[in-house]
Amino acid sequence: MDTVRTLPRRRPLTRADLDQVPDDGHRYELLDGSLVVTPAPARRHQRAVVGLIRRLTEVCPAELEVLVAPFDVTLADDTVLQPDVLVARRSDLTERDLPVPPLLAIEVLSPSTRLIDLNLKRARYQAAGCPSYWVVEPDEPSLTAWELHGSAYVEQAHAAGDDTFTAEAPFPVSVTPARLVD
Repeated sequence: MDTVRTLPRRRPLTRADLDQVPDDGHRYELLDGSLVVTPAPARRHQRAVVGLIRRLTEVCPAELEVLVAPFDVTLADDTVLQPDVLVARRSDLTERDLPVPPLLAIEVLSPSTRLIDLNLKRARYQAAGCPSYWVVEPDEPSLTAWELHGSAYVEQAHAAGDDTFTAEAPFPVSVTPARLVD
């Protein structure tokens, strides 16, 4: 007989609590001890993710790896995120997670995640020291890139439609937002 598990209600959640959540097809993340559950993304969102994966893996150096969600990035005991796409040093990855900030975290916006991605997640990646954070708007389409300068993100670029964004970090790559969703 299956047992029903409930999460603690009177304290912030931790990685150990997250490990107790069933593998039921939902995307579960922890953000400063709060559980974030998001629905399955729309087709255009997924097309943007696939476009990013193709473009990044074409030019990714051997010592780095490009991964797609769901894959845990453990920034703290109370913060476990799953960026849509991430780039990390192979040497930093475990089979279970990435226990350090990625070199690049990318979120593809959805109506249900827009505010979290643009505000809360960006702030947490910044505080953790993630060098680069990109957000892709698949409906426009556009890409906004921030890079960490000191302890704060500074917008590096905003490319829309057929404009091309060329990044130098974590490795040289050019991305044209319209081609991500073709």
